[in-house]
Amino acid sequence: MSSTLLEQTRAAHEEVERLERLIVKDFMNEPPSSKDRLYQGHRVRQMIDTITSTTEKLIDIYEDKDNARKDEIAALGGQTATGTNVFSAFYDRLKEIREYHRKHPVARVVDANEEEEALLKEEPQIEFSGEEAFGRYLDLHELYNQYINSKFGEPIEYSAYLDAFSQPQKIPRKLKSARQYKEYMENLLAYLIYFFQRTEPLQDLDRIFLKVETEFEEQWADGKVKGWENEKQENGHVQDQLTMIDLDYYSTVEELMEVGPEKLKEALASLGLKTGGTVQQRAERLFLTKDTPLEKLDKKHFAKGSRGAEQNGVAAAPQQVDNLKEIALLEAKTKKLCDLLTEAIERTKDNIMKKQALTYEEIEAEREEEETQADTESDDDEQQIYNPLKLPMGWDGKPIPYWLYKLHGLGQEFKCEICGNYSYWGRRAFERHFKEWRHQHGMRCLGIPNTKNFNEITSIEEAKELWKRIQARQGVNKWRPDLEEEYEDREGNIYNKKTYTDLQRQGLI
Repeated sequence: MSSTLLEQTRAAHEEVERLERLIVKDFMNEPPSSKDRLYQGHRVRQMIDTITSTTEKLIDIYEDKDNARKDEIAALGGQTATGTNVFSAFYDRLKEIREYHRKHPVARVVDANEEEEALLKEEPQIEFSGEEAFGRYLDLHELYNQYINSKFGEPIEYSAYLDAFSQPQKIPRKLKSARQYKEYMENLLAYLIYFFQRTEPLQDLDRIFLKVETEFEEQWADGKVKGWENEKQENGHVQDQLTMIDLDYYSTVEELMEVGPEKLKEALASLGLKTGGTVQQRAERLFLTKDTPLEKLDKKHFAKGSRGAEQNGVAAAPQQVDNLKEIALLEAKTKKLCDLLTEAIERTKDNIMKKQALTYEEIEAEREEEETQADTESDDDEQQIYNPLKLPMGWDGKPIPYWLYKLHGLGQEFKCEICGNYSYWGRRAFERHFKEWRHQHGMRCLGIPNTKNFNEITSIEEAKELWKRIQARQGVNKWRPDLEEEYEDREGNIYNKKTYTDLQRQGLI
């Protein structure tokens, strides 16, 4: 019964509270798989949207612009045009209730618990292409074809495009003023928004873009937008950009021809005039603008699709600045979305690289395996593994046998700093690793021989200290010619080299 305004208000409040409880209950259940997590996000998103629309209706009711709520409250109090009659209002209301139940004698009472369970098990319809694999990868093939077939794009592979599309600042600025580039950026941004809304339904994209626009306005005013530095200043001087050639310095067409065909072409293009023809024809066409305003020139001089003087001159400068500003804002929003979708972009790159190394049959087999794994993922997670001793997990995801755990001491973890803090589980694996390539490579990098003297040494500092002591000890037994080399004089006396040299210098021998 929602015939009265007050009943509609009560029902709306009840609906909001019910949906809030449902959202809390849904979040209390941890999704077992990424697919279920995505379903949960979209369920909650739909409930939030319903709460928002219901709340807006409640606000309209409470504002009571048509005084309908006020009149209904007055009618409940028995206030009529002839006076106040409470009993009459009561019996009128009672009659209305009886009439309703007479028309609906077998109205089904909905069990709230059953309805909630059905809502929590609902799987929303989410549209993904086959390439996107239910939100795991991006599908940018259409945008890739648009990119490589444009003037601002390059003929690169799709894998290279996945690195390039998120870096629009690397495209030359002179190519960004074309309409083709703006359409490409609009299409790219639209796809990224659509993909983000499907994979991250609980993110507030409006708030994210509001922050991006605020930061962009500040940076644009200061001329610090990446890839568009000093763009505002460059476009502020109309004549610097639009004329490029000061015609006051040239009195004849022949003098203007000395500028060169390229500069003439750029100047004509900036004014919206035709750029074809010989150097003399270009110079003549540009020389016409010296004494004749653009709006008075014949239409035949303007390029196809140009709107004449409306696009040129001082009046067109603000429009061009605004157009460039819109393109820069599109780039800023695209860059922000690419940052938010970094993981998906990286997964897409890895998937493309893997596909290039597989045959079609292998790709299809892997896709079927992923679908089967996704279906059984939730069932496997629901089976709780009994592991009271907290034994390490084996290759099959189950605890290893206890006897194996005790035999090899697998419960002990040994870390070796020389091996790059690599962990070895069990005493046997730790003793064996001193002869493995990882430890040998670490010792070689330290400049220390990997001998048995360094067994049980895992610290780099300890290894260096031991090597210094070994070198010092070896220095004692080292051959020292000054003390150990022997010399004999004429009388047959034996001296070491140092003593013999000193006596010889003194003339005693």
